[in-house]
Amino acid sequence: MFRIKQWIKMLLQNIVLPLVYFFYSRRPVEPGLVIFADAHHEEIPFSMRRMYDEVRQNGTAAKRDADGIVMTGREADARDGSVMAGREVDARDGSVMTGREADARDGSIMTGEEADAHNCSGSYRIELFVTDFDRLSFGRMAKYLLRFMRRYAAAEYVFICDYFLPVSSCRKRPETKVVQLWHSCGLTKKIAYDADEDIPKGYHGDMFGNYSYLTMSADACVPVHERALRLSREHIFATGISRTDYYFDEKWNERCRENFRKAHPEAEGRRIAVWAPTFRGNAAAPRLEGLDIIRRAAEELKDEWYFVIKAHPHIDRHGMVSTSRIPTEELFPVADVLITDYSSVLFDYLLYRRPVILFAPDLQEYEQARGFYIDYRSIPYPLTRTREELEAVIGGIAGNGCADHGKQDWYAAHAAEIDAFRETYVGACDGHATERILKLVGLQ
Repeated sequence: MFRIKQWIKMLLQNIVLPLVYFFYSRRPVEPGLVIFADAHHEEIPFSMRRMYDEVRQNGTAAKRDADGIVMTGREADARDGSVMAGREVDARDGSVMTGREADARDGSIMTGEEADAHNCSGSYRIELFVTDFDRLSFGRMAKYLLRFMRRYAAAEYVFICDYFLPVSSCRKRPETKVVQLWHSCGLTKKIAYDADEDIPKGYHGDMFGNYSYLTMSADACVPVHERALRLSREHIFATGISRTDYYFDEKWNERCRENFRKAHPEAEGRRIAVWAPTFRGNAAAPRLEGLDIIRRAAEELKDEWYFVIKAHPHIDRHGMVSTSRIPTEELFPVADVLITDYSSVLFDYLLYRRPVILFAPDLQEYEQARGFYIDYRSIPYPLTRTREELEAVIGGIAGNGCADHGKQDWYAAHAAEIDAFRETYVGACDGHATERILKLVGLQ
């Protein structure tokens, strides 16, 4: 079924969508039309949320119907045919209806973020096309794609943050700017054309050729992505990653801490260890390595440490493994240590300047199958492969955030290496990335 769905997507991608785009692109671009699009989440993803909020401050992202309902997103407005998507906000009582709700008029699915029309003013109009293809029937996916192409043909700006094939289904008109915010910082595992798993088999288009701007977390990431995405360097910019601006926002950090206290009162009095491994396999057959070891370590260290397991959503769909429903990024402010393997969350967490433990029980196998852009063993954090090694490292992390291997304060001893590593791979992330991106693309 997974392969059949992929082939159907390719048929739409290579034939149907280009025809739809060609038809609607004969009309002029609509000045100020800004689209945020994603096909991997049911609500606007964290990687584009900061940018969405900033653009929304200077634009409109909602319409009010006769009953006072404010709506945003991928919903067909029966009055004028415009396309929207998102949450509904009842202006009369402030209630918010979230999730994948069927519109009574045409059965479309609404996902995304609320927007109050009273708080939106300016020359920009925002439309959301945010859904999860893996959760859509073929009919709903086709409807989404056709609607997106219609509005894509008219948009002045399109923001994405992950692989998004509809944007690449045909050559875009030059008046439209496609901004790839990207969903990861730094460099670890190989991606895109450098990896075997990222590009769908049988795909022959130019997946990244329509990008006007690709934003990176540091200069070191630019040449690698130029090669991996086969994208001209003139379209790649080390502006910092928009979502990392949250990590420098103390109000946001405090909200995350408060949410964690409410969701996990049993963690009170213990230090927090977050295990966030990378995604392996594909959506139909995801894999997870090291779960039993982590669970045993959590049991051994439970008097002092509270372990939070955060598996990839595709893993949880096959059986809930995660022990918290709080998004991974919102756990960073409370984590005393991050345990990960090859995931890019490592680079996000670098910005908090707290201990990291590399737990990679399948390092040799993963290295041979996927490969890395950097020497994984040179990353300046403790590398563990067994439960005994993991427990020894985490058990030695002192209250001040440093680990003690015997008589040596490991993290303090490697502070200069860690600082250099941080600067190399996330040096452009300083709390002002979103502002720089807005100026770069001409929205500020």
